[in-house]
Amino acid sequence: MTPLQFKDAFWGADFCSSLGYEALIQRLCDGRRMCKDMEDLLKMRAMAEERYGKELVTIARKAGGQSEISTLKASFDDLKAQIENVGNLHIQLSGALKEEVKRMEQFRERQKEQRKKFEGIMEKVQKTKISLFKKTMESKRLYEQKCREADDAEQAAERVTSAPTATPKQAEKMQNKAKQCREAAADAEKQYMANIEQLDKVRQEWESTHESTCEVFQQQEGDRINILRNAMWVHCNQLSMQSVKDDECYEEVRLSLEQCDITVDNNNFIEMKSTGTTPPLPIVFENYYDREPCTDSNGIGVRFGGGVMKRFSNLLQGNSSASRNNVNDSSASTATHSAETSDGVYASIPGCVPGGAPRPAAVEYQALYDYSAQSPDELSISVGEIVVVLDEGDDGWWTVERNGQSGLVPGSYLNKV
Repeated sequence: MTPLQFKDAFWGADFCSSLGYEALIQRLCDGRRMCKDMEDLLKMRAMAEERYGKELVTIARKAGGQSEISTLKASFDDLKAQIENVGNLHIQLSGALKEEVKRMEQFRERQKEQRKKFEGIMEKVQKTKISLFKKTMESKRLYEQKCREADDAEQAAERVTSAPTATPKQAEKMQNKAKQCREAAADAEKQYMANIEQLDKVRQEWESTHESTCEVFQQQEGDRINILRNAMWVHCNQLSMQSVKDDECYEEVRLSLEQCDITVDNNNFIEMKSTGTTPPLPIVFENYYDREPCTDSNGIGVRFGGGVMKRFSNLLQGNSSASRNNVNDSSASTATHSAETSDGVYASIPGCVPGGAPRPAAVEYQALYDYSAQSPDELSISVGEIVVVLDEGDDGWWTVERNGQSGLVPGSYLNKV
């Protein structure tokens, strides 16, 4: 397509008209507004990318998964790591968008300074042209008036001269007046011609300035359109690259999931937590009167037979005194101790602590990251601090203790010492 030129399309028929120049100025102002709109779009997108990236990082760090084992745990850990990587990539994209905004602002300010410079030149030339035009029109009006006065004076002198009653003195007087009027008209004509010549010089200067201004403004428009087009192109490329990077991160997770094996996980669980390979033996009948020293099917020795069974029978019948007479010394001692610790109803098994199993030993963990408590039931920790884990919650939040204070922290923030 053949390019059109601003300098050939923005003139006016009226000598004092500035419609073409005003149309150009309006176009440049609209272009500057468009640059600002593009800056606002990039700013808002940068804020959205930064907010989204930080939320992804928070999600990845707060996610649990500590209770899982083997290949599925590895896949879940990879998923958390890649989510955090994606979040960091979006934060980096936010920084790139902010840099683009700065470049747009600098370009807009440069164009503004250049436009203001040529606006000042054009306004000065336009003002000079209009002022001289008014002066020329006034000299034209005066010139025409003097010409009419000279014509009237000459006609009057001719009438007086040709009149039979006119004296020579009157005729001479009229001739002198006509001569003076003609001289005044000649002076007005000279002034009018001089103003015309000066106005033409100003007009030529104004035309030259207008053409050069149009060329500068057209160059500015070309630069602006090119910059905005490139900015939008780069922005689309950045978003496409971000999508590709996101997919690459998630591809790592998919590769990890391909290694996730149900059999391997189940076998690993069995190897870690196996409690035995055979079921317990059945409960068999034991004759009360069978005194032979032997071990029953539940692994209970003879010390729990005979007298102890008699003890149970008498307790149920309410005759505790009779049972004590049938128990041997060893069994009587054990039964007496058991009756005291269990309110005299059931006999306790030796070696078992009343109230349940003993509390497991506390495990020390080291903090990998800083964490600030978000609620009263949470505990703030710093990198490198040693804490004692009291409970590992299935939701990823662990109860820990430090210097007498306890609270919840993300389990993924801790590493066993």
